[in-house]
Amino acid sequence: MKKYHFFIAFLFCSVLMHAQERYFLNSDTRLYTSASASAEFLGYFKYGAEIQLLSESKNGWYKVKADNLSEGYIPEKFVATRLNSADIKVRDNENPIIEGSDNYYGSNHLFVLVAGLKARAQPDKTSKIKEILNVGDPVAVNYLPKNQEEWVNISGNFSDEYAKFTLRKFIGKRPDFNTLLKDFDKLDVNNITERKTVGERIVELAWNSDAATLAPAYQRYYEVVKQLNDPKLLADTELNMAIAKGLAKHKKPEEVLAFVKKSEFVLKGLKTKAWYLTQKDLEKTFGKPLKKANVSDECGVYLSETFYYYPDLEASVSEQKNQAEITKVFINENNKLVLNPNATLDNSVTEKAFIEKYGSYIGASIKAPHNYSIQLEDSEFKVEFKDGKIFTIEIFFYC
Repeated sequence: MKKYHFFIAFLFCSVLMHAQERYFLNSDTRLYTSASASAEFLGYFKYGAEIQLLSESKNGWYKVKADNLSEGYIPEKFVATRLNSADIKVRDNENPIIEGSDNYYGSNHLFVLVAGLKARAQPDKTSKIKEILNVGDPVAVNYLPKNQEEWVNISGNFSDEYAKFTLRKFIGKRPDFNTLLKDFDKLDVNNITERKTVGERIVELAWNSDAATLAPAYQRYYEVVKQLNDPKLLADTELNMAIAKGLAKHKKPEEVLAFVKKSEFVLKGLKTKAWYLTQKDLEKTFGKPLKKANVSDECGVYLSETFYYYPDLEASVSEQKNQAEITKVFINENNKLVLNPNATLDNSVTEKAFIEKYGSYIGASIKAPHNYSIQLEDSEFKVEFKDGKIFTIEIFFYC
């Protein structure tokens, strides 16, 4: 009986050690249904994939769990507790997973194939949506199931905090922009549903490509939008077409910096020097703050970790040095940003006018509609619009 207890304790400790240790694959391999290379396989692992051991080694094989929670068997010789440059990688030529450093992503990955892809917290269609992805977005993939209807972990991480899942059929080799254009042009003009689907893919891929692709993408998509005759979709598309026009003629970085070099806020008639003023002038103009808080600043990019919050603005304040640094301003009848003597952002500026006038100076993304950036030397202005009107301007510092 004592021997039996000893065996159980040994087995428990062994499993516990495996649970605590991290294991990686030092080669491409496949996940098999049983401990045999001639068995049916479930999917592909790429070099560097993390796995969890579910058993002790038996006849040179481990039972393991992949990051999409699939279970199966892999050869023991490919399992390691660390990876190094001396690893002799056996490549599987049929493995669809792309190695890193292809100008899109640094590690194992594939690309999103469909517009507005919902990445979920668990491999379940009813699970929480963690992120919306666009066509052409690279996603981390270390294990890829063979079955198109199975789930893939596109975070490259076992942790519930970071794991994200989608179906295998929605990711693959990066779509070719010109091929998508040809696919769209071949469609029956009356097949509005399919034209809208392909049009959305073209637009999202264009945002993930060179800015020059945006104009032909929106040219196709706009055809469908006019057919649908949805007023909001029409307005949004026309706005995006204006953004695309500006991005295609984007100024050089040095031209953008020269454009905003002398920028300063005007707050209730008080001019700042760039976006600095004294604490005394801040409180004289706006009074005591409604709220004070300490904000962690590990990168040391702000004047101070002490922040003052007003209805009109937010500022980093050094009370010892009598200095204040504006970090966010709510644009209204009292507050504005003077980019230069010939360019002012005040509450009269509409989103459409902003894009038409400054489109070649701004940065924009389909992932953050109605939000724009203007490059500074070590930071950027983030300009937010709501309901077509300018809402806030934030200074975002780089770490």
